[in-house]
Amino acid sequence: MNTLMKQTLTASILSTMIASTAFAVPAEAPPVFVKKVADGLIARLKADNAKLQNNPAAVKAIVRQNLDPYIDSQAFTRIVMGTYATNQYSTAAQRAQFERNFRETLIENYGTAFAKFSNQTYNIRPYKATDSKNPVVTLDFNNKGEKIPVSFQLVDKGSQWKIRNINVSGIDLGLQFRNQFAATVKRNGGSLDKAIANFEPDAEVAVNKK
Repeated sequence: MNTLMKQTLTASILSTMIASTAFAVPAEAPPVFVKKVADGLIARLKADNAKLQNNPAAVKAIVRQNLDPYIDSQAFTRIVMGTYATNQYSTAAQRAQFERNFRETLIENYGTAFAKFSNQTYNIRPYKATDSKNPVVTLDFNNKGEKIPVSFQLVDKGSQWKIRNINVSGIDLGLQFRNQFAATVKRNGGSLDKAIANFEPDAEVAVNKK
């Protein structure tokens, strides 16, 4: 094969790879994705319900296995850090440390929340495709006659959807966590390192903020 043919073949292969990457989209519709994630997590919590009583570590492990792979922690980090996520206020190392810490506490928060919902039924609201970039899918959990809406804001990661923010009963958790983090920075005298080390987002406080 001469040099010209090799160059032409290489260019053709590269262009095909770039095109397939650029136009890759999630195979599942947003409500199908959210239902799959919710059903998988709730099924595990129900199946192991007896083992989970007074065992937060077990709940955390199940949530990690069934929810963590579908969370876009980088997007969540940017939302929660707010202006502190910019180069003007933080370094890449600080943002990476915040993401690691935040991901751990996020698992604990969602573990506690979903453990409460594990014995409840839910309905998925009719989906309206108004935002293809960040679609929102809402589940209404039926908790002893009370309807608790939980909305999942998604982001297109090319091959699958991921969850970038969650809204519970009209409360934007990302925004509430951002307010909590800003307060933590203030309590630590403006030290971002101390705030990152000491930040403990509290979903229950956030949801009861009304």
